[in-house]
Amino acid sequence: MRETRSEPSIAPGARRPGMTWIPGGAFRMGSDHHYAEEAPARDAAVEGFWIDTAPVTNRQFARFVRETGWSTFAETAPAPADYPGAPPETLVAGSLVFTPPAGPVALDNPGAWWRYVAGADWRHPLGPESGLSGLWEHPVVHVAWADVEAYAAWAGADLPTEAQWEFAARGGLADTEFAWGDELSPKGRLMANTWQGPFPHQSAKPRFRTSKVGAFPANGYGLFDMIGNVWEWTRDGWSTHAPAASPCCAEAFDPDAPTIARKVLKGGSHLCAPSYCRRYRPAARHAQSIDSSTSHVGFRCVVRP
Repeated sequence: MRETRSEPSIAPGARRPGMTWIPGGAFRMGSDHHYAEEAPARDAAVEGFWIDTAPVTNRQFARFVRETGWSTFAETAPAPADYPGAPPETLVAGSLVFTPPAGPVALDNPGAWWRYVAGADWRHPLGPESGLSGLWEHPVVHVAWADVEAYAAWAGADLPTEAQWEFAARGGLADTEFAWGDELSPKGRLMANTWQGPFPHQSAKPRFRTSKVGAFPANGYGLFDMIGNVWEWTRDGWSTHAPAASPCCAEAFDPDAPTIARKVLKGGSHLCAPSYCRRYRPAARHAQSIDSSTSHVGFRCVVRP
């Protein structure tokens, strides 16, 4: 079933390199059938817009850094004034890296598979001894909110709203569980980079990490990796007090500790698993504080005519 949408014969403005035109329309946003933070399902509508056909890659982000001299959040040591009382030896630049345990662990403690690694950043996704060899066409990770805002401004673009992102992810389909239909793996075919195996210690290929953009089928709008691979930042602030029923990511949402602004992430990542985090769906969402970065969060940009 297709969403209600307009179909202009010519998109406004010139075609933008690396972007796809998404016609505006009305759709059913959210879900009443999964996690509390997705409800209620509701009517929504968006105007037409351009969106990156794939997540921003390491190669693209490197060009931005080269031309602007930008230093990312993960590359900057925390200021002591922002963390009064913290031991100086803990105030080091770094980021959260998924670190699979040796065997099964309790699934109610994300700390069992997340580790803060000094020296981990977009250039060194696993830590200071790692690099980007073979990863130039993978999504950039370890980017915090300030980083993605700076990139978007440099690119003459913006971050998508949650509604724009979800509309684009659905690819013109309505009333389906996934961006491609109602089966997670139709006829056994993997449609996105999601966890394959017992989480968090064992996964078949793609193993534990990101995949090259375009390695999995595009959705109905021709967009790659809207589901899986990396979570993606959106412009919207987190707007519900419903706690995440299953805190699948590095930071569980705590409605009683609203000191740090949070944004909505969409799309799930390579760490989403049927046995643990079923957020490989367009309606799924997650709260992420703006002052954090991880090895499974990236982004893409939009342009609004």
